[in-house]
Amino acid sequence: MRLGFPNYPAQKLKQSRKVIQLLFAVSLTVYLAACGSAPKKQQTTAEFPEIPSSPDIQWQPIELPPSQFSELFNKVESQLLGFDWMGASQTLKEIPLELASPTDRQYMNYLQARIHYVEGDQQEAAALWHFDNVSGTQGNLALDIKSTNFRRHTLRLTGKTLQSAILGDQIAQRVEADRPVNPNLMRSIWHDLQRTSVQELQQALAAETNLRWAGWLQLSIISATAQSQTELRQELSNWLLENPDHPSAAALPGGLEYMLDPNPTVRKVALLLPLSGRLAPAAKAVRDGYLSNFYAARSLGDSVDKYLRVIDLDRHNSITAAYEAATADGADLIIGPLSKRDVTSLGYHPDRRTPVLALNRSEEAISHSDMALIQLSLSPEDEVRQISRLAFGTGARRALIVRPSGQWGAKMERSLRSSWEGLGGKVSAVASYSGRDEYSSSIAGALNLPESEQRAREIRGLLGGKLEFTPRRRKDADIVFLLSRSGAEARSVKPLLAYHYAGNLPVYATSSIYSGIADARDKDLNGIRLVETPWRLGNSTRSNLTTARPTEGDRYASLRALGADAFLLQSRLSQFQSGPEFMIRGNTGILSLDPQLRIVRELQPATFDRGVLRPQ
Repeated sequence: MRLGFPNYPAQKLKQSRKVIQLLFAVSLTVYLAACGSAPKKQQTTAEFPEIPSSPDIQWQPIELPPSQFSELFNKVESQLLGFDWMGASQTLKEIPLELASPTDRQYMNYLQARIHYVEGDQQEAAALWHFDNVSGTQGNLALDIKSTNFRRHTLRLTGKTLQSAILGDQIAQRVEADRPVNPNLMRSIWHDLQRTSVQELQQALAAETNLRWAGWLQLSIISATAQSQTELRQELSNWLLENPDHPSAAALPGGLEYMLDPNPTVRKVALLLPLSGRLAPAAKAVRDGYLSNFYAARSLGDSVDKYLRVIDLDRHNSITAAYEAATADGADLIIGPLSKRDVTSLGYHPDRRTPVLALNRSEEAISHSDMALIQLSLSPEDEVRQISRLAFGTGARRALIVRPSGQWGAKMERSLRSSWEGLGGKVSAVASYSGRDEYSSSIAGALNLPESEQRAREIRGLLGGKLEFTPRRRKDADIVFLLSRSGAEARSVKPLLAYHYAGNLPVYATSSIYSGIADARDKDLNGIRLVETPWRLGNSTRSNLTTARPTEGDRYASLRALGADAFLLQSRLSQFQSGPEFMIRGNTGILSLDPQLRIVRELQPATFDRGVLRPQ
């Protein structure tokens, strides 16, 4: 079996059960081409390659209106691409308003909004955004697309994904008037809906009177809440009967079309986990999460695998030996291993004949052979990218990073910098520490407090007397990223920010600071914003983890959720054929697929309030 991503067949998968083998037999070329960087477009079209972190909003060329100021408009666009908002502002002032046409003014209004946004002035940007498609006084279509595209980008950064989806559908209806809608626009609407909470979707549906938009909401709720393949297949069939003319009816989004086939995705599964060595507690939690959902699916009527073998990796000489044993035993899907080293070993295995759903992410680039190796992990790098987007969406632009020294802290900083600077943010300073005795001094140094104190001593020496003095921290930071490894570490560092005159700065962290177990000391974390798995926050729509062991408490909740998502992905394996459209809600977050076949997770924002982590 070979896992690949072919184009969707027009006959809607009416083939025999051999289609399951074909599902794995196609190369990754189509998917990689679809996910790759879009070619740069000239600024004569309404496409948006210049907006960072929005690769899924791409448009077919729609000519911008002619203008005598096109050269200046292009210059402003280029400056904004480099985050030079001051240069862009000066260039825009070169356009005489009295000579500008109505479409010129629409373009200028849009560019001025972007200038304010890049600067970090969200309030001024919001006041200037021009959305004729919403107000009813529609402007030029190409310029409306540019404005709507950017507005959707900013809405996503602030978590307002339902509003982004609404704007997307409104512009899609305008485009549909005289041309086919770009599939990437439809995909982006669907992805927005997948990122929207089920409660918000249900509330919107209850108040909705427009049949087209109600269809979008219904379909998203079905995808989010179906507890089994059988239920999903039935609900999708009913939706198609009720919405034959819906824009998503021709090919259901997100790969859902493939779930209409009643044939099982796999028949023989081998679960490869280290069940008797150092990683045994973690491996058993993963196994329990997987089996809980396996048996829950069976009780709900799914025809799950006839064969499931759980293999203890610690009883084999190597991961490749265990892999070969599972393959020889007839497994057509292997789930595992759990360690990065073993995932890397499988990536280099020259004779990979069976597809793998690995439960960690290799530090090295995995070469794409004929057999897919999909990597599902609880990667903290996914989290730092998400918190950087959340912080940027609030208007923060200049960051102080506080992290432990060493390899882990350096890797987290690199990942954060890449995302933060890619959005247009800047890192003002980094405070790294190797132990408790360095917490205070490292933060004080990063905030330039020693320099402030030295200036006070010099002035005191010049005056020759007492001098009332309050140290002043640096003013070029408006956000703190706290990349601590544990709650104990974060509880020690967070109060020091206030002690060193930075208590007013918003603080963002990763889920590593949350143990999952109630702790009265967590009041010291109050105000910290982070992202956490839906399962640990009690908001998962797929909560079949009923066999959790009471003695484990909440310590292994995320790992049980990882095992549950491994089964979920196994049961939705057909959807991988949709390639870049693939997105489903899991217990560990919203799951999508990148070009390297790594599952990327989007977690749920949360905040510590009175010592308790509460979802936002």
